[in-house]
Amino acid sequence: MVLRIGNHLESLRQTSLPSPNAKAFEVATHCGGARLLKERLTASLRTTAKARFPELRRGAIIRPACVGEGGESAFLGAWTAAMGMESLIGRRIGVLDDGFVEVVDCMGDDAAIVQAARVSYGEGTKQVSEDRGLIRYLMRHRHTTPFEMCEIKLHVRTTMDCWRQWIRHRTANVNEHSTRYSVAIDSAQRTAPGQWRLQSRDNRQGSEGSLSAEQGEHFSGREAEIIASTRQVYDERLAAGIAREQARKDLPLSTYTEAYWKIDLHNLLHFLELRMEPHAQYEIRQYAEAIGFQIVSQWVPLTWEAFLDYRLGAMSLSRTEIGLLSLLHAGRGVEAVEEMQVAGWLQREGDICKPSREAREFAAKLQRLGLSPPWQT
Repeated sequence: MVLRIGNHLESLRQTSLPSPNAKAFEVATHCGGARLLKERLTASLRTTAKARFPELRRGAIIRPACVGEGGESAFLGAWTAAMGMESLIGRRIGVLDDGFVEVVDCMGDDAAIVQAARVSYGEGTKQVSEDRGLIRYLMRHRHTTPFEMCEIKLHVRTTMDCWRQWIRHRTANVNEHSTRYSVAIDSAQRTAPGQWRLQSRDNRQGSEGSLSAEQGEHFSGREAEIIASTRQVYDERLAAGIAREQARKDLPLSTYTEAYWKIDLHNLLHFLELRMEPHAQYEIRQYAEAIGFQIVSQWVPLTWEAFLDYRLGAMSLSRTEIGLLSLLHAGRGVEAVEEMQVAGWLQREGDICKPSREAREFAAKLQRLGLSPPWQT
């Protein structure tokens, strides 16, 4: 839903607001002080405005009917960001069959990143377009400290095997549900018959393709039996008075666990870059995509745009790859193949060139650029 509130601004200006919100609102709407508004946009202002305009309570996307000179534009921009994150806090985003991610709290935004950067680079222009340019510069050149000024705390429910990968990112503050202190969550991830993946032939820790649904029926049935039997044994142990710390030891890794996870934006983006990558395990990739596309994109939209352009959607080229691209661009494909053979990337077996893993990765980069690998032409 898109709510155009250009015509509502005068009514909102006339709304009785308690001090100091009234003063902050007045400054923001007349002087373009969007940052000041966001700093002082307290719960009483939000409550008063949402009571006057019920549409705002449904997480509407706010668009101005017309952009005024500074004041209306600044107010609407700040209001959109504040209301956007408020609508996310406490809302659970479902992942897998019984998992979720939920925003508990957050601190900072795109404006906080810009503000922190300008402490280093000095006061500059403060137009939104130039804020965007600064954020893109920071992302492009990997000036990461300003992004550390933003933090977010998430409540997550995920499977134990997925959590093992998640917790490898040691740059967060974590508190996990304790199955030593409390009873284990009575839920485990179940695999649909058509979702049993096959082992990758090229990547020892990856998968490719899947079993047919007919073949998968057997394994999904066996999985259901394992989940039921292990839970029954666990419950019997607890009923017999066996300590929770010992009773839990045979629970499957598909059992769900929950945790609070607090991390700064810089390290969160690193997590997303690794876990949204196509070769990441499917299950944790679902969580990363939910966090990225449904949370970070609304929390820090300018940073998210830069992240997609310069990190997630970008690719790196080694010195060798740049040299090979130069040869290909010059139409010297034969020399490129010879260089790859010298580097050990290609092994000739008769009339066939067998590429190494590094060569196959280079071929994937060439295909993204609309080029064919030289040994295939």
